[in-house]
Amino acid sequence: MSTLEGENAALSEMERITAKLQTQIEQTKRGEGLEFEDDEEYMKLQTENLKLKHRLAILNKAIAAEQNATSSAKHYVPATLPTAIDEMISITEHLVDLFTNAIALAFPQLAGTTAIISSVNASAAKFGDYQCNSAMSLAKTLKTSGINKSPRVIANEVVKNVAQSPLVAKTEVAGAGYINVFLKKEYALNVISNMLRFGVKPPLCRKQRILVDFSSPNIAKQMHVGHLRSTIIGDSICRLMEFLGHDVLRINHLGDWGTQFGMLIAHLEESFPNYINESPPIGDLQAFYKESKKRFDEDEEFKKRAYNCVVLLQSGDPNSTKAWTQICDVSRAEFQAIYERLDVRIHPIGESFYQSRMIDIVKFLDSKGLLEEDEGRKIMWPDETKTGIPLTIVKSDGGFTYDTSDMAAIRYRLYEQKADWLVYVVDSGQSTHLQNIYRAAERAGIFDPKTQRADHVNFGVVLGEDGKKFKTRSGETIKLSDLLDEGLKRALDKLLEKERDKVLTAEELRAAQESVAYGCIKYADLSHNRANDYVFSFDKMLEDRGNTAVYLLYAFTRICSISSNCGEDFSDLGKVLDAGVIIKLEHEKEWKLAKTLLKFHDVLNRISKDLFIHPLCEYCYEVCTVFSEFYDNCYCIEKNKSGEIVKVNRGRILLCEATSAVLKQCLNILGLKPVAKI
Repeated sequence: MSTLEGENAALSEMERITAKLQTQIEQTKRGEGLEFEDDEEYMKLQTENLKLKHRLAILNKAIAAEQNATSSAKHYVPATLPTAIDEMISITEHLVDLFTNAIALAFPQLAGTTAIISSVNASAAKFGDYQCNSAMSLAKTLKTSGINKSPRVIANEVVKNVAQSPLVAKTEVAGAGYINVFLKKEYALNVISNMLRFGVKPPLCRKQRILVDFSSPNIAKQMHVGHLRSTIIGDSICRLMEFLGHDVLRINHLGDWGTQFGMLIAHLEESFPNYINESPPIGDLQAFYKESKKRFDEDEEFKKRAYNCVVLLQSGDPNSTKAWTQICDVSRAEFQAIYERLDVRIHPIGESFYQSRMIDIVKFLDSKGLLEEDEGRKIMWPDETKTGIPLTIVKSDGGFTYDTSDMAAIRYRLYEQKADWLVYVVDSGQSTHLQNIYRAAERAGIFDPKTQRADHVNFGVVLGEDGKKFKTRSGETIKLSDLLDEGLKRALDKLLEKERDKVLTAEELRAAQESVAYGCIKYADLSHNRANDYVFSFDKMLEDRGNTAVYLLYAFTRICSISSNCGEDFSDLGKVLDAGVIIKLEHEKEWKLAKTLLKFHDVLNRISKDLFIHPLCEYCYEVCTVFSEFYDNCYCIEKNKSGEIVKVNRGRILLCEATSAVLKQCLNILGLKPVAKI
């Protein structure tokens, strides 16, 4: 057996073990066997399994080549690499291809082994800009086939086979076998010049139709702090995918159907008997809901009328439908006011939309023999093992459930809305439910994970500074509108403390107030790992130092102001470049800033795969801090003692403009709205 065939057999065994582990994890998620703290470990194993399958396919091709050729090295087809690049690309992905090819050429028996590439901290520039760390693992693999070579020797052989690249200036082997990679300044200069001419472009990717389900408040109830995370995270994911060029459907799965509408309609009929001819002046829908709930709990006659109203509504009674519509309209108007304040676009498709489709999904599942009788209910098991928690598709009274509407929704989204990728931005508590829906949809032939994708973007809860769930002093859930109002008040106090009212017009002050208030609320959420709980603190959010929205907004405004304060016209950057102004990366801080800007596509590629947004926040902060180092050490505008400009370093001004362009796009993805003056 050849070395490749041996590794193929080993990988097949690894895949079998991984599949077994996945089964165990599924059992765990249904309450059986071992326990995992969260979905992170499960997702890691899924990702690893996909990598194994990919590598297995590559090895199968390599084995076929080995069997049909006298030399596997001669017949190895490397990834096609460009000979010239003048646009920003993912440097990490390019280097992975570059070194994967080099490994295959240096060690044909390891063809298909993906190179391990990592970026080097900017403060350790003497060790290069990126590093290939594959030699250690390659040494272990070779040793199993009887070849003993040190990682350093392996690294040197890999380096000898690295093809020329328009990105790489040189490579060096260091330490035990690390390969340090140094970038070319010419590449950086070309990329930044094109960015200034044509704007910041997204990385190339396969365009898909992506449906993002987020926010999802309930009709007749106020949006509260619990809706904050889903709304902010979902909007940012939509902004990211839209920038990447995907066709994005922003869907608000409103809770606009159910038995609670019976009591609301009954209360409306009695409180506003002329509701059919005049729109009822419901000022506070939350109070209206509480009044109807109180009557429902205490008044048996009212409860009977409420149940009758539900029957009438579900049967299509025009008066009941009119009352329901009016209640929904009031709620939607309140929700829209919140979305406008947060600059969020979203299209409502409530649970009521799926009423006819729920009837269809029951027939569909029944026709496939997937429904079983269980104490009067009709249930469906998510998979063939029939273990764990089944979905209740039809209740014993003939009614439908959330399981029914979610199955109808996933079918509609995949088959009628033609989505390739479903993203549900829902709290972590819904993890088991959503996994069951995905598995049941796969079992029913609705969802094909080989050609379609479905993700649960889970998130933790918002905590108060006492470490408990964020609530009012009286223990009630905080209304989102009240939270935003408090943010505006705190932001204004901060601006007045800095005496910004003395230099800004009333209009500029209001714009800065909103930018800071809503920006700090969004950024405090997005800058944390979404899977974790986070502590909501206005005091920390509004700090102007450290990784906060206030610091980023201030830094961005400062960067943008540099060109306007230099006394020259930089409004048309193409003309400036055509006039012969060039960027020089001679100072170490200039070069450090340029390399930081080049990481933009790497960051976007990463967050578009795992849908964790906080690395983009970390990148924004890195750009701002590296820019501060550059600005403190490299004069852009030189003045004499009288404050007169004596010299303008135009190349450095262009570097400032490139920084503001990248940062502006990052802030837009995060949903932050910078202002000209702050």
